[in-house]
Amino acid sequence: MSEEKKENKNVSVFARSEISLESDPLEEIFALNLGDFISEHLISDELVQKISRTSVDKLESLKNQLKELIAIYSIDNTLKILGFSSKEDYIIYNAIAKTIKQMLEIDACHVFLSKENAMGLNTTKNDILLVGSSLNFNDDIYEAEIGYKFDDESYVSFSFNNKKEVEVKDCSKDDDFKPILLLNEDKVKYYLAVPMYNNMEKVGVIVVENYKEKKLSDEFIELLTVTARLFATSMSLEKLTEETNKLINLEDVTVSQLQNNRAELTALIGDLSSEQQWFVEDLAKAVDAKSNFKNNYSHDVADLAREISTALGLNEKTKDLIYYAALLRNIGKITLPEELFNKKEKLSKEDWEKLQNHPNVGVSILMSINFLSEVVPYITYHKERWDGAGEPEGLKGMSIPLGSRIIAIADAYSAMTSDRTYRDALSKEKALEIMESESGIKWDPDLVKVLIDLKK
Repeated sequence: MSEEKKENKNVSVFARSEISLESDPLEEIFALNLGDFISEHLISDELVQKISRTSVDKLESLKNQLKELIAIYSIDNTLKILGFSSKEDYIIYNAIAKTIKQMLEIDACHVFLSKENAMGLNTTKNDILLVGSSLNFNDDIYEAEIGYKFDDESYVSFSFNNKKEVEVKDCSKDDDFKPILLLNEDKVKYYLAVPMYNNMEKVGVIVVENYKEKKLSDEFIELLTVTARLFATSMSLEKLTEETNKLINLEDVTVSQLQNNRAELTALIGDLSSEQQWFVEDLAKAVDAKSNFKNNYSHDVADLAREISTALGLNEKTKDLIYYAALLRNIGKITLPEELFNKKEKLSKEDWEKLQNHPNVGVSILMSINFLSEVVPYITYHKERWDGAGEPEGLKGMSIPLGSRIIAIADAYSAMTSDRTYRDALSKEKALEIMESESGIKWDPDLVKVLIDLKK
């Protein structure tokens, strides 16, 4: 986390309130809990004024606060993964499992939820139910009612109950591993169960498997862990939002009840904010690891992009969006075979096509994550050139989004000054000389001047 981010960690637009409601210490907590989260730009000045204004009717004021929070964290701004009423709705979990399988280059992924969270599937006698799988089943996956009891001696039950990861590096030598044949687990060598939980509840378990003794890298395990937490917190927030909506409409609701819900809601929003940031950062680390870049390469690019944005005097929201876009500019590489980046011989035409098209894959992933949708244009066009000879649309000059132009310069400079498998890092002076010589051809000339001033 940057120093600037640390300094602003507990600063929220809500903290601009000059007048708190009398005799309510939770007002300031409410202000601080909404400090550091990606979606803060969704909060309007009008909302700030509503909350900062002294209200004669505390009950109505609390209801208004809760309504505004619910509006901010609606289906458009969070991961919508609840509200299923039939088996057909659960296709989303199959898609999640297949995406994880593709991202981590594993052989299988399965998603389990507690019965409480598996609405529409809770007629089974099991306590933890299979709701999604990367496997293609000929029959209805849910007819088999695959799952576990809480007190089963299974790794899924243990992971769920204890909120701990379970990693087995060779299942063929582990007598405690009990394979489910319908999930092809008799083939499994490497096994990892990651619990889905947050500070309020346990939600489920994500299981990833390999049919060979191929261990997941630390970067991929971290990514899977934060993904599990992100989904768990999103589910809890969605449930609490629905409960709060019902509570607001009760005629006999009390101030105390609303205050309790507000405290829980703001705490979950704070958790979701942190997990969103960790998700972005861990995703960037996984991309770097797969691409054989040096550790924290994407962070170096993102930090430089933020430096340039700051020198230009851009506002905090824009700087944050450019920072996250820079972290994730190569996200498409997470879905490409690792061997492609390890090749030292000449790449084939097919290999080059996969690499050239990778931003489109990344954009598709980001568009499915609502809280990151605003960074999509910056990522899409960061391979454009000032002279119009770039990709994907041949945009020219000022028609290229500013964020994309900033990221292009930060990426180029960081790449030149970093070691690669095929060459040593260039000196700062040589890199700046090259960039200045191609200023107005590849890169925005005004931004190149800003970079040179920063690196002198």
